[in-house]
Amino acid sequence: MSNALALTAKNFEETLSKGVALVDFWASWCGPCMMLAPTIDEVAEDFSGRAGVYKVNVDDEGELAARFGIMSIPTLIVFRDGEVFDKLVGVVPKENIAEVIENALK
Repeated sequence: MSNALALTAKNFEETLSKGVALVDFWASWCGPCMMLAPTIDEVAEDFSGRAGVYKVNVDDEGELAARFGIMSIPTLIVFRDGEVFDKLVGVVPKENIAEVIENALK
């Protein structure tokens, strides 16, 4: 069970409107996405109560993927108060993800 909550077009805006959030755009058939999944779960645990961590399945939510120009997965987007703060593409180390979230929290 993932620590990251699934987002859909229905709850996306409301969920991300306040605070800092990391959104993992992924797909079940994506090998690198599966490699990154445990890291995303760790980040969700590490930032619990400080920043939200969410997942968007690009196969189920193509409209959201298109809206944010997702061309490669996994793509991680950090939002602050509903606005894109930073973006990471590919399998990136936990430290890099944590650094971007910390910067957004400042």
